[in-house]
Amino acid sequence: MTYAARHGSGGTSPVDGHAQELIDAAQEWVDDDPDHDTRVELGEVLARAKEGDESAVADLEDRFSGMLEFGTAGLRGAIGAGPNRMNRSVVIRAAAGLAAYLKQSVAEPFVVVGYDARTKSDVFARDTAAVTVGAGGRAAILPHTLPTPVLAFAIRHLGADAGVMVTASHNPPQDNGYKVYLGDGSQIVPPADAGIAGQIARVPAVADVPLADDGWDTLGDDVLEAYLDATAAVVAPDGPRDIDIVHTALHGVGSDTLLRVFERAGFPQPVPVESQQHPDAAFPTVSFPNPEEPGAIDAALDLAREIGPDIVLANDPDADRCAVAVPFTVQSGANDGGTEWRMLRGDEVGALLGHHVLACGVEDDAVFANSIVSSRLLAAMATKAGIRHEETLTGFKWIARVEGLRYGYEEALGYCVDPGVVRDKDGVSAALLMAELAATVKAEGRTLQDVLDDLAVEHGVHATDSFSVRVADLSLIGTVMTRLREQPPAEVAGLAVSRTDDLSLGSEALPPTDGLRYFLEDDSRIIVRPSGTEPKLKVYLEVIEPVSSDLTTARDAAAERLTAIRTAMEGLTRV
Repeated sequence: MTYAARHGSGGTSPVDGHAQELIDAAQEWVDDDPDHDTRVELGEVLARAKEGDESAVADLEDRFSGMLEFGTAGLRGAIGAGPNRMNRSVVIRAAAGLAAYLKQSVAEPFVVVGYDARTKSDVFARDTAAVTVGAGGRAAILPHTLPTPVLAFAIRHLGADAGVMVTASHNPPQDNGYKVYLGDGSQIVPPADAGIAGQIARVPAVADVPLADDGWDTLGDDVLEAYLDATAAVVAPDGPRDIDIVHTALHGVGSDTLLRVFERAGFPQPVPVESQQHPDAAFPTVSFPNPEEPGAIDAALDLAREIGPDIVLANDPDADRCAVAVPFTVQSGANDGGTEWRMLRGDEVGALLGHHVLACGVEDDAVFANSIVSSRLLAAMATKAGIRHEETLTGFKWIARVEGLRYGYEEALGYCVDPGVVRDKDGVSAALLMAELAATVKAEGRTLQDVLDDLAVEHGVHATDSFSVRVADLSLIGTVMTRLREQPPAEVAGLAVSRTDDLSLGSEALPPTDGLRYFLEDDSRIIVRPSGTEPKLKVYLEVIEPVSSDLTTARDAAAERLTAIRTAMEGLTRV
């Protein structure tokens, strides 16, 4: 039973009865907390609450609003004391639940654990190993901070029954997380998430969880070396290598691994953004370490303007995502004729990598896949190539499970270019393959933009956009979704809605998920869904404009339609 269920919840007013329930719950948590830091943190809040401090009572209300929910993304939340935070108590419970779940089918489960450089990641990794061994299983920890794809690779490479990566990926600096993989090397999906959550709920107290003092393995660099070899092999050994690259790791753990992979594959070393090259849990130069966020890769673009590379590559902090920026010639204004830089949309990178995979040759039974919120361009490319394409729910846990997958991507900068090596998104192998494509077209006297132009002419302009509605109160997301279901729009931006899909009902092709999908009379598509990892509602838009004569005219027409649809949807999703 969660603390909220046992102790109740309500407003933040320090009414004697409710405040005392929160104080009792907090004291119980402090007494069971194995971490000195969080005991002190919560103890200070507790002391103020006992004195009637309303802000302290409100703080307790938030911390004890329920146990941090374990789902298909594992755990993710702010570091701090209490059940609704990331801390050792929550992690130990999660590890105990995972061990119990695995022991239902494996007598001595083997779990491999990786971690990034976020606050307490190494501590949470050791706790996971200690719980696994204490439960009668075996555990191995990667030798040091490494990217998430290395952990995903290690699971199958070592024959583990499960894997845990301690990371909050691209979340804000104050967060950490706990991502769980099963033995096939892919992230958990239902019903495994519910099964693990059920076991977590059965953990009565942290003090009751056996913790081994030792007995787990700390791996050497053999696994990393195997990953480097396998990833370097994603490119042709005799292909073009003349390419100049700027790279940023956004203060994450990707730089060293990426530089070593490029060297092993025979590519020139990317020039790192030195201020963001080394791991730093404070993320001092970015407010939000997600390459998709405005300003996140500004330092890399500044360096590109200074030294003039061919492309810019960026990884998120755990290096499972890859962003790309390309130069273009300014056509007007004070810098007319000069060079500027733009970051490619995730769908553009997805199409470029898909094009390159096809150009390198695929088997007849190969399958391409992308999430429902990603562009339909990849499907058009696959159909033209005569291979199967599948659409999945959002999240790589679904893409990775597509039978026969050869290439898959999601628009949020996640790309799986070699599923036989890593059955998850991998920002390192994606960056290497993108470098090969850029070097190939450079040798032909062309650019990545030329390839995008070719794809648009062949398949039509697939213009995409997205926006998020951030909320402080999660219930507001449900309010908007309910309103859209009960009052569905008949038209958007003057275009009739020709079809509405309530994704929560599921279909033959897709399991149920909370979301709505609209098709307009001109085949434009809109998807509205709550984020699975952040407190926001996400809206994805796509219009398709055939290129009848002039590509510029088609792009302008697509952009105009896209802007109108976005404006209309911003109004329909206003909280």
